Amino acid sequence: MKPVSVSLPIVTQPQASGRECASHRQTPIRPSRMSVKRFAVLLAVQALILVHIAHWVAAGTTLAPIEPSESMETLKYGTVTVGAIFFLLALASTAIFGRWFCGWGCHVLLLQDGCAALLKRMGLRPREFRSRLLRWIPLALALYMFAWPVVYRFGIAPFMQPDLQPMQLSWKLTLDDYWATFPGWLVGIPFLLVCGGLTVWFLGNKGYCTYACPYGGFFAPVDELAIGRIRVNDACEGCGHCTAVCTSNVRVHEEVALHKMVVDPGCMKCMDCVSVCPNNALSFSFGKPAVSVSSERRAPRSWDLTWTGEGALLAAALLGFYAVYFPFTDGVGKVTLPLLFASGLAACFAFMAWKSTQILRRVPSGFHRVNFVRKGRIAAAGIVWIMLTLVIGAGLCANLATNVSALMAFRDDSRVRVPETLVFSPDQSPIDPPTNASAESAIVWYRRTLPMASGGFAILQPSQDQILLRMVFLYGVLGQWDEAEALVQTRFGVSDNEVFALLLSRIRFASGQTEQAVEWLVEQARRHPEWMGVPEELIGLLVREGRNTDAILFAREVSSRPGAPAMLNNRLAALLIRQGSVDEVEEGLRIARVTQLREPNNPSLLGVVGLGEIRLGRVDIAVPLLERALALSPNDPALHEIMAEACEIRGEGERAQYHRDRSGELRFGARAE
Repeated sequence: MKPVSVSLPIVTQPQASGRECASHRQTPIRPSRMSVKRFAVLLAVQALILVHIAHWVAAGTTLAPIEPSESMETLKYGTVTVGAIFFLLALASTAIFGRWFCGWGCHVLLLQDGCAALLKRMGLRPREFRSRLLRWIPLALALYMFAWPVVYRFGIAPFMQPDLQPMQLSWKLTLDDYWATFPGWLVGIPFLLVCGGLTVWFLGNKGYCTYACPYGGFFAPVDELAIGRIRVNDACEGCGHCTAVCTSNVRVHEEVALHKMVVDPGCMKCMDCVSVCPNNALSFSFGKPAVSVSSERRAPRSWDLTWTGEGALLAAALLGFYAVYFPFTDGVGKVTLPLLFASGLAACFAFMAWKSTQILRRVPSGFHRVNFVRKGRIAAAGIVWIMLTLVIGAGLCANLATNVSALMAFRDDSRVRVPETLVFSPDQSPIDPPTNASAESAIVWYRRTLPMASGGFAILQPSQDQILLRMVFLYGVLGQWDEAEALVQTRFGVSDNEVFALLLSRIRFASGQTEQAVEWLVEQARRHPEWMGVPEELIGLLVREGRNTDAILFAREVSSRPGAPAMLNNRLAALLIRQGSVDEVEEGLRIARVTQLREPNNPSLLGVVGLGEIRLGRVDIAVPLLERALALSPNDPALHEIMAEACEIRGEGERAQYHRDRSGELRFGARAE
């Protein structure tokens, strides 16, 4: 069959509203006057934050952080915070003026716009990444942060915690530690770089706002109710300048042509579109809300992925998120980041995974000016991108495995309910088989939370101390003291640490090496005169072994050092009163009374003075002191024992028996726990 030649007529495209606007399409877009004003406002917000911090540094106390995440404390415990009040006001104003706070008040948005401006100066304009499923992540995070605590507090906790106290309204508007709820610099700086920069480079302008910000998860739907919107009049000629300058990825010219207003909840009321309109056709005014426009009437959107691809993208995002944010356990060993940081990392990793699949499928693609696939072949840059994605993915999987191991370790460890005083005792009772099995399993899981160099999954483990402490305790439960000592020796060899020095002495004492434990403590007390726990431990160990004279001699030595704390003087006074002659009791009382002048409401000190008065036969003086001590610390079994002795001397047998029984109850309860 011969080819047939068909001539087609040329049809000219009608102009918007029937008006000639070709001249506007060729006219350069004028700079936005609102950008300068908005950046000035955003910089003023940063300045106010610095002023807030400076006030805290100068005064020692200040207004609590104006941070929306503080609302979680209000929802969980009924504590009204400044952040909760601020977030409520921001949401209420959004219901009137639209999503203005994101554009004019968010410090992360300033970083995003700054990054976009920097990329523009480099000749790069980040392309918007368009995903249907990922756009729901901010709402899911918002519900987790602000709705889940309410559901749990009122719908689940009452059934799981029978002793749950009713929520009581309280106020927390000031604080002494400004950084108490903020991460340190090692997390804060990477957070700003990733969420304020990398998300823009990968996902386009406002990438973090669109795919990761939980606050935007509430601002966006509330914006649908707002009567304040960008609206258009009849002067519009459809030139598209508004869309060209919009940094929120809103197709303004299409929206106003269809609905006479912008209905996209991504509009952050930056007002750039209003400023650059050559006909002054756009304005911010009040009228019908976006919710009045049905979804069927809204302009169709194009997406970068099929539904199958969307599912794979969501799986990658969830892997990235839960690998670095793991809320499922309170135990030690997990490596986790703040939620806002984790959401930004997850969105970026999901983009990298999607781009890698495009490369592997040899879909013509690239990243900014770099080609990944050219003429059906994967370029070197594409291979580098895939390798980088695989390395990051492997790291995320390792971190997820670390966190799951921490969860399993916490589960098994929580089943080992043996008091520490019994574990580190030479006369430890046999442990039942289920407890032994749980201890063994917990040790296995804890080992998997250690760094890879130590046989675990963790790539980065900032601190292993808490893990090692739990493992030593569990080895003690199993009676495996050699393994416990080896762990402590490994950690103590890295740097001197009083906690591990004390732990090593307890291991040696529990394993029957009492003399070695004493020698170790004496050595550490002399090497580290600044340590306070070691002298206390050594004195207690000497008393337990019946070496009272040695205990008194050592207490005299350490308490005579320059700058020795009152605690050691109190310890010496107690030893002299409990174990000494009449002269030593009087000396102990003199020491205790000097400290009592500085600490008149110290119940332990009152008990020591009361015991000294009993030893000297002045029981009537002792009883009021002991009554005052018990009023301050009614659950101290030692105070009840001393009071029982005083009552026995006074012939108050019934009262003495009460205090003796109460002391036994308290000691038995402590051992049972």
